[in-house]
Amino acid sequence: MKQWIKKITGLADVEAAVAAIEEKRIKEQAELERIQQERIEAEAETQKAQQEEELAKLSPKERANKNKEPWISVLDTKINPDNVRNGFFELDWNEYFVKELIENGYGSDADPEEEIVDRWFRDIVYNMFAEEGLDTGRGSGYINVVPISKGKSEVS
Repeated sequence: MKQWIKKITGLADVEAAVAAIEEKRIKEQAELERIQQERIEAEAETQKAQQEEELAKLSPKERANKNKEPWISVLDTKINPDNVRNGFFELDWNEYFVKELIENGYGSDADPEEEIVDRWFRDIVYNMFAEEGLDTGRGSGYINVVPISKGKSEVS
């Protein structure tokens, strides 16, 4: 009897229309959420691409600094043409490289950066000689470290 009254009064049609509108609203809400999620993902991709573009514009040292990673590079190597036993390497490094060296026993925070890097460099040279079976105690000169600027030294 209830259905009959609804049908006669037109309430059944109104309920059907309300149900159709609610179903449409649910579908539209789902579509809106999908579009919002796509927008969020697109913004994230755009931001990531911008960050990658910014990183690509940086020098290797700047990139390492931005990522808080240790970095060192040989900027220049010169050999004395009159005496090949004499020459120099110009090294450049960042603070994270020095921190890593300190953590690995090459010095302390109170030591000048150049001395810390020099200890590491001497160790590298010593290990290269040892690996090649060369005399590590031979008199092949000395290592002279001349600070050029913060984070750069000339090693000869």
